[in-house]
Amino acid sequence: METIEALRDRIGTAESLQSVVTTMKSLAAVNIQQLEGVLRPLDHYSRSVELGLQVVLTRRPEGVAVVEPALSDSLGLVVFGSDQGMCGQFNEDIVSHVVDELDAVGLPTRDRAILAVGARAVAGLENAGLAIDDYLGTPASPGAITPVVEQIPLIVERWQNQRGIDRVMLFYNERVSSGHYRPATNRLLPIDREWLASIERRRWPSKVLPTFAMQWRPLFSRLMRQHLLVVLYRAVVESMISEHTARMASMQAAEKNIEERLEELRAQFRQTRQSSITAELLDIVSGFEAIRTEDDL
Repeated sequence: METIEALRDRIGTAESLQSVVTTMKSLAAVNIQQLEGVLRPLDHYSRSVELGLQVVLTRRPEGVAVVEPALSDSLGLVVFGSDQGMCGQFNEDIVSHVVDELDAVGLPTRDRAILAVGARAVAGLENAGLAIDDYLGTPASPGAITPVVEQIPLIVERWQNQRGIDRVMLFYNERVSSGHYRPATNRLLPIDREWLASIERRRWPSKVLPTFAMQWRPLFSRLMRQHLLVVLYRAVVESMISEHTARMASMQAAEKNIEERLEELRAQFRQTRQSSITAELLDIVSGFEAIRTEDDL
């Protein structure tokens, strides 16, 4: 049986670990709240970009192609994972999703390029036998999202110029409810023609359709670039929210396990302490009886 001092040390260690887990859970909740605040203005900006596209598409010059079709079967993948651990199956889930999608497509290695965002995504993809062509770290805070997002189009443009890759897919986890997320796939390139057609068919929210003085093609290109940045930004934010959601769920499970272990240790401590007190009382009684017996003699 362990000594009282050893049990006291184990209880102290468990309580310290419980404090760390509680702090991490609180930080995850705070990060989720901050990132949800990022999504709201992003929705407004996305709406503004779509309104601009609606104006430009409505006034499109006759005979001008809006989107060029993909010319090859090659595919670029942007996979969002995490740099930090302690987030459950977050990275494993997205890696499994990527592997399943690639198996369904059946493209040879030479016809695909992979950009991994997050060191643990790199490790997971490599363990699955997939070669990584480019790597970016995950943003450490909402303020660091923009620099990461701005690097992705540069990498995609290099794929297009050097390898002729004109199809690009995004793979990331998105939160579906409090405490739950799921792997998601979103097409970045080529732009969905049906989506553009649906924007063009929308009813304009006012009586007068705005006009513009800029040339049509440069304006359309700039708006499309902003749309792509919005799609990338949203994928990063959704992935970060899912990561913190997974981490908070892991910390909640760890917190429950620690509480159960603490209850066991405290019960064992009380039992050991009671046994020690009982043993000391028995020693005192035994000593008293021995002294009294000697006096009687």
